[in-house]
Amino acid sequence: MDMEVGQVLHMNGGVGETSYANNSLVQQKVITMTKPITVDAITKLYCSSYPVAIAIADLGCSSGPNTLLVVSELIKAVDSHRRKMSRKSPEYQVFLNDLPGNDFNTIFRSLSVFQNKLRMQLGPDSGPCFFTGVPGSFYGRLFKKNSLHFVHSSYSLQWLSQVPQGLENNKGNIYMASTSPPDVLKAYYKQFQHDFFLFLKCRSEELVDGGRMVLTVLGRRNDDPSSKEGCYIWELLAMALNDMVLEGVIEEEKLNSFNIPQYSPSPTEVKYEVLKEGSFNIDRLEVTEVNWNAYQNETDVSDVLKDGGYNVAKCMRAVAEPLIVSHFGEAIVDQVFQRYREIITDRMSKEKTEFINVIVSLTKA
Repeated sequence: MDMEVGQVLHMNGGVGETSYANNSLVQQKVITMTKPITVDAITKLYCSSYPVAIAIADLGCSSGPNTLLVVSELIKAVDSHRRKMSRKSPEYQVFLNDLPGNDFNTIFRSLSVFQNKLRMQLGPDSGPCFFTGVPGSFYGRLFKKNSLHFVHSSYSLQWLSQVPQGLENNKGNIYMASTSPPDVLKAYYKQFQHDFFLFLKCRSEELVDGGRMVLTVLGRRNDDPSSKEGCYIWELLAMALNDMVLEGVIEEEKLNSFNIPQYSPSPTEVKYEVLKEGSFNIDRLEVTEVNWNAYQNETDVSDVLKDGGYNVAKCMRAVAEPLIVSHFGEAIVDQVFQRYREIITDRMSKEKTEFINVIVSLTKA
């Protein structure tokens, strides 16, 4: 697949039916689950030096309600602590980063409402909050040396900078799968190592000494990269595409050259890269899980939303549609996701389906 990931990869924009903004509840749950870790990290950062200004970067911010959710939690945490200490409020500089194809306009349009709400919650003596959009890949430098205090990234670092080289033997699969040959698994892992190392190196230059970073990555507990934990959701999409090949809707060659630029690491793999790069101390390394259907335990949802397969397929469509469209064209998209939804619904009724999250909290040494 010769697609340029940096140009193609983005979540569905806008605020419509298939937009990421309306289909990102799983990501929201994950952010809420990791809140104690992010709050703990920013509080310790603040207490270590009481900076008069705090620069926060959210990398892979996407667009929609989650973009500003983390920022508000971080600012509230600092504000409540400085009140306890009777200190003057710092000023906040917030950098929102994503690839250039991201729908930054939707974020910018929501900023004034967000700032007014924050001001009302925190009161007039809270310091101002300045926002900057930063388009570009986080697998390269994005900020000046020693200019950031806190970096947050959630559900972004599993995306690779490119589709790994050497996946020709991965026929019938679109990602690492139980039937993928060992050289395919190796190629994916090698690409992850290269990208994550580079990410850590760039951030170590941009963070101040003692700066902190909390990263949440879609991952797996298991050491086997082709285990169901990290791959299953894509295997089911491959099933839908393979069915369409059998029916002559998609050319087999087209499917064989399509691979997802993602890697879901284990905690061991994350730890190994952090230690190898050497600029950060690990404060916490944790694994959590969230159900595929984020609405599962909600009591007040409409019947439409109780259809788990429908929700998960929509959630995945918001993420995967741009990749599918750029490779197979627009004509088949609805059909792909209709079939995908049926397969997902079937599997969810028979087994426990969940996403595994690897969370790491780091301090620049």
